[in-house]
Amino acid sequence: MTPYVPPIADFNFLLYDVFGVDEEWPDRSAAIDKELANSILNECGRVAQDVMAPLSSSADREGAKWDDGKVSAPTGFKQAFDVLTEGGWLGTAGNPEFGGQGMPKALTTAVEEMFWGANTNLWLYAALTSGATYCIDAHASNELKARFLPAMYDGRWTGAMALTESHAGTDLGMMRTRAEHLEGGTYAITGTKIFITSGEHDLAENIVHLVLARIEGAPQGTRGISLFLVPKYLVNDQGELGERNGFASGSIEHKMGIRGSATSVINYEGAKGYLIGEANAGLRCMFTMMNYARVSVGVQGLGLSERAYQMASSYAKERLQGRAPTGPVKEQGAADPIIEHPDVRRMLLTQRALTEGSRAFAVFAAVQLDRAEHPDPGVSGVALRYVELLTPIVKAFISDRAMEASLLAQQCFGGHGYIVESEIEQVVRDVRISQIYEGTNGIQALDLLGRKVLQDGGNTLAELVADLRQAELDRSYATKVSEVLDLWLEATEWLRNSAGSNPSIVGAAAVDYLSLAGYAIYAWLWARMSLLDDGSLGKSNLARFYFDQLLPRSEYHANVIKNGSDSVTLPNSDWF
Repeated sequence: MTPYVPPIADFNFLLYDVFGVDEEWPDRSAAIDKELANSILNECGRVAQDVMAPLSSSADREGAKWDDGKVSAPTGFKQAFDVLTEGGWLGTAGNPEFGGQGMPKALTTAVEEMFWGANTNLWLYAALTSGATYCIDAHASNELKARFLPAMYDGRWTGAMALTESHAGTDLGMMRTRAEHLEGGTYAITGTKIFITSGEHDLAENIVHLVLARIEGAPQGTRGISLFLVPKYLVNDQGELGERNGFASGSIEHKMGIRGSATSVINYEGAKGYLIGEANAGLRCMFTMMNYARVSVGVQGLGLSERAYQMASSYAKERLQGRAPTGPVKEQGAADPIIEHPDVRRMLLTQRALTEGSRAFAVFAAVQLDRAEHPDPGVSGVALRYVELLTPIVKAFISDRAMEASLLAQQCFGGHGYIVESEIEQVVRDVRISQIYEGTNGIQALDLLGRKVLQDGGNTLAELVADLRQAELDRSYATKVSEVLDLWLEATEWLRNSAGSNPSIVGAAAVDYLSLAGYAIYAWLWARMSLLDDGSLGKSNLARFYFDQLLPRSEYHANVIKNGSDSVTLPNSDWF
């Protein structure tokens, strides 16, 4: 097995040289400085490399197990999870008032990437907890925060998100789970949810579900959905565990990938739940968690993309096949390493340019998340608008590029990449889910174009592009960056003018529009990184490859958008 190597040097470059986050941290918290941040990154890398990564392939082979409602995580996960909880890794970004560590999102994004890359299956048992705590902290009563957040930050209790029902996936307005009022803010929750990641397992003593349900008599559709906190074990005012609540795992799914992560069907039978936020405002509350989860899923894809590249790069330097086109490199041997072949180098460079571009984008988005909490409303207001705009791109574009990069990594292995022992096929299977859950990437594209861009007339996008143009870039690429940003704005204006008379154009163009946006942002990032690298990280090589080989894709997507929707909408549905 190729050892996992945490990309700490790249994080340091992005955090301090590219984005200068250490200069902004004093505005947020005096408890974080560069020295402490580096200690956190190094310790995280150690845990990822030594504790988590060695369990990844065995967890895939063994999988999670279900027995009469009881769910068991793979062998070794409990001990590794205890290392995570004892190290405080589940509470890194949490509210310090309730026991969290309050770290900046720019730093916790780096932490998450390393944990996702080392062992996605294990980190999935922890990751939903962070999203749940964000939601509870933002919308729950102080009493619920005090009762549940400390133990969740400690990792003694974990979190889960229960939205989906068998008949209602993206269309949450169709959900049937109901809530019967008991007293005060408590309700009895009854219904069945599917695809509940970490909804039941044996790694923590309690699991806190955030459940969407409809209070009896509430309006139909999404206007009548409320959000409830439903713990596996009831908790008294002193935070002590009481009796088992009325829900259980009816089964776990048998999945293409992430097999060590338990995904349950959960049956709620009069389970006691506590209303979070106002009645019928559940979607607004839940989107706090979902937006966090969508960024995290993008970072999940990024972590696996990095893992795939490391495996492919190592293999390409060892595998001997054929001769380099310019002549033998290993004259005394029977063949040269396949890394000498231009097509293999093309695949490796594509993987690395996309992966390191994705890392830069993830940190850029995290910086905006941190600025959204700035005490100056002028700073926070702009950043919050940028976060809303960027979130669907982070989720969809990074995970799409991660799938592409992982498939290229598998291709580098040739036939061996299709064999289980190579372990690269597991990465391909594991990364696939990142394009699907927390809102499929098609839904992200519709959200970006329909809601985030067109609904505000493209004003936030124009503001973001204007800000990007102010940054100093490598002059070799500044013109190309300006051109692709113009292309993005031109496509936006064309769609604004077309959407009023063509109701299908948004749906037909959305995926290409999101891809165009992603390639434009990566162009800006690569021009910025190429300028600031001192040569030790090879960013200039990757920037040249990106602008020569990958950025031309943006013109393709712009052309597809302007070809309109007729070829998509004209065939009769029965023809399919």
